[in-house]
Amino acid sequence: MELLPLNYGNKTLPLKSTPSPKITCFRTIRACSPRQDLKGRTVAVIGLGISGKAAARLALARGASVVGIDQDESLSSLEHDPSFMALNSTGFKTVLGNFDWNLLKDADVVVVSPGVPLEKCGLSYLLQSGKQVMSELDFAAEALPKSVKILAVTGTNGKSTTVTFAGQMLNHFGIDTFVGGNLGTSLSEAAIQHVTSPAQECKLKVAVVEVSSYQMAIPCVYFRPSVSVVLNLTPDHLERHKTMLDYAEHKCRLFSHMTNAKLGLLSFGNQHLDEAVKKYWNKFNPAWIGAFPGLEIDTEAKIATFKVPDIGIESQLQLGSMRAMGKHNYFNAAVAALSVAGLDVGVHIEDINSTIEKLRPPPHRMQVVHKDIHGVTWVDDSKATNVEATYAGLMGLKGQKSVILLGGLAKVLVGQASNGFEELIEPLTGHRCVITFGASGTMIHQELSDNGLDIPCIQATNLKDAVEQARKMAKHGDAIVLSPACASFDEFRNFEHRGMVFRELALSS
Repeated sequence: MELLPLNYGNKTLPLKSTPSPKITCFRTIRACSPRQDLKGRTVAVIGLGISGKAAARLALARGASVVGIDQDESLSSLEHDPSFMALNSTGFKTVLGNFDWNLLKDADVVVVSPGVPLEKCGLSYLLQSGKQVMSELDFAAEALPKSVKILAVTGTNGKSTTVTFAGQMLNHFGIDTFVGGNLGTSLSEAAIQHVTSPAQECKLKVAVVEVSSYQMAIPCVYFRPSVSVVLNLTPDHLERHKTMLDYAEHKCRLFSHMTNAKLGLLSFGNQHLDEAVKKYWNKFNPAWIGAFPGLEIDTEAKIATFKVPDIGIESQLQLGSMRAMGKHNYFNAAVAALSVAGLDVGVHIEDINSTIEKLRPPPHRMQVVHKDIHGVTWVDDSKATNVEATYAGLMGLKGQKSVILLGGLAKVLVGQASNGFEELIEPLTGHRCVITFGASGTMIHQELSDNGLDIPCIQATNLKDAVEQARKMAKHGDAIVLSPACASFDEFRNFEHRGMVFRELALSS
């Protein structure tokens, strides 16, 4: 297929040509969806990861013809995916590798996976031209019943745990709830279930959705949360956002289309969030994480206090029975509780007290994976992929002497003289030792040493070597904690893979 460069203005879009892209032809099967609102239309889905595939299946379920596009030629085509074979549809095809831009130009709707920047594939031009270009999140929300209330949570750290806790609270009270988004299960999966089920069978009441800044790159129209939360904002993903203000503006787009404007929760005292949220200030009832109106937490007394007069909330939550490791989980639980109460689904703060001891964080978030015969506790915090996440985890370990494993591929901090690891020196004080490893291990070791780290710092080559060193250093009653403060891609597929390998190494002791 010949790929012609797209010219507009004085710019040429960086599209490549290829003589033989990997293409599979349309496959036609019987359509029987009861809600085929896209019948006769073509949907192009760019990016065939988890959310892209889910969006493609949703488009098929809605009666569309689908073109699935991904530049990774090593992927399997949709036609060979069992989840697509099970769907009744009017047809689909897959294009892997370089592709003809007319596939997007001629589509009625273009759905973009969060991993695809708008600078690629002429997407910015398509948006400006008036083409219907949607995020997977918005495409899914369009197909959900309007009766479903959405609780949307974003922030740099703590999103997955807060979303998980909120889902557990709602499920405890028998409220039919979807939990997913950036957490792992795409919102499109909930929409597929609705679209392919008889209307009378739709029992979904609430969707608790973790939202990344990438998912908000394309402004939403149909994704309209009843409660929105921005937990915090610290440097991350700056290789894509470039500036903290741009990062904050993407996060604050959650507030742009709120419905039944009950509650918008923001981290208190963040200058970038304060600036970015100004344009949406009249769209929701604001509350603060760390100030009133909002919530404050006494970590010593283990009590969260809530005061939000605009929605009639004034109460306290007892956190002493929490089993989840780390004091930062007090904040995650408290935010989840206030968010659930703000949904106005009949659950009050006082009721939520009964759920606290039952809350369990998702995997790889300060997760105890092993207690060995030497009296050492092994803790997987592989999700801590930046310094701020590790800082929060370490602050929650006060009183628990630990061997801390730091390393991997350090995140880029644009315009900074260091990578920020000096911020960990204070919470590392009093621990058994630090072991650095991976691609950034030498840099982390140097940065900690140069800034006065007062506990032993040992350099290992990789995670396996780090675990072997940790075994030698740990004493009875200690914890060995993988809280790397780095991305995992130097050695692993993702943070989940890194956490699973750590668990295997721990169990081999």
